[in-house]
This record gives sequence, C-alpha cells and structure tokens, in this order.
Amino acid sequence: MAVVADVAAGTLVVVLAMALLLAPLVSSNSEGDALYALRKSLSDPDDVLQSWDPTLVNPCTWFHITCNQDNRVTRVDLGNSNLSGHLVPELGRLEHLQYLELYKNNIQGTIPSEFGNLKSLISLDLYNNNISGVIPPTLGKLKSLVFLRLNDNRLTGQIPRELVKISSLKVVDISNNDLCGTIPTTGPFEHIPLNNFENNPRLEGPELQGLALYDTNC
Repeated sequence: MAVVADVAAGTLVVVLAMALLLAPLVSSNSEGDALYALRKSLSDPDDVLQSWDPTLVNPCTWFHITCNQDNRVTRVDLGNSNLSGHLVPELGRLEHLQYLELYKNNIQGTIPSEFGNLKSLISLDLYNNNISGVIPPTLGKLKSLVFLRLNDNRLTGQIPRELVKISSLKVVDISNNDLCGTIPTTGPFEHIPLNNFENNPRLEGPELQGLALYDTNC
C-alpha cells in the first residue's frame, strides 16, 4: 500500500508540474484566439495581418504584436493600416494589454463594453475611424488608463461620468463626434482643454455642478 501511495503521490507531483508549465501556454493560446477573432472581423487589403497564424503556440511572433517576458500580449500596434471591419469583444481577454493602437483605419461598429476588462490598459487609441454608438461606461474600470483618444469618429450619447474616477487619465480627446450633454469638470477632466471636446454639435459645454443635469440635450 505504501508503494502505491508513493506512486500516486509521484504521479500527482508530475501532473501538477505539467499544469504549471502549460498554464502560460494556455493563457497565450487564449490571447491568440482573441486576436485571431479580431483578424477574422477585419478586412485587410494590405495583408498586414498575414503573420497572424492561430496554429502557433502564442501570438508573440506575429507582426504588430508585442509581448512581455511571460509571453503575454502587451501591445497591439495597427494604426494607419488600411483596416476596415469591426472591433470584437474577445479583445477584453487581453488582461496584460497596455497599448491598443487602432487609429486611422476605417473601423466601424461600436466599442465593446468588454474593453472595460483590459485592466492593464494605458493607451486606447481609436481615433480617425468610423466608430459609432456610445462610449462604454465600463471604460471607467480602466484604472491605469492615461491616454483615451476617440476623436474623429461617429460616437453618440453622453460622456460617461465613470471616466472621472480614473485618476491616472491625462489625455482625453473626443472631438469631432456627435456626443451630447455636458463636459465633466471634475477629476482628470479638470485639466483637459476644451478644444479636445469641440465639434460635437450637441455637446453643451462644461457642466455646472449642482445647477444642471449632465444629460441635457441628449
């Protein structure tokens, strides 16, 4: 019985060791799946995504992808790449992602609310696209966010007040959209220049605390 117990214990140790070794691979494959979902949703006439091969162990060798030392995706750099199509909610799985750069393309559709799960995100650059819908309030969960540039799209609705809770936020540009209501004046918005909100015909200017509802004209 002791021999059987020793064998069982040894087998358990081997299984646990293998599980620990495989854990990063599983995570990397999950991230690769999320990025490949983005590739499938995009039209790519210049073949900038040609290297995005889902059969590889992880996406760290793909062009326009940067990983950390643990093979977790930290950057997606696809700005000015002549891409069209839609964003996908699967990108919300990239929990180590710090930079999502998709500016100056022809991306349509909405910003997935799942982007609020990108807990490591520092920069969200989606400017100069054709994105519509609202700015998801879930972006207020991005406590490391510094740069939020959504200008020159077709966004509608209010500026989510959840964003005023992001103390790290330094740059916000949501000009040239169709937003409505008023501009927040607390938290990081206290230092954002007003021209970063211009050319939103239904946006009524800075809110007056205690005197006006922020959803005016929405």
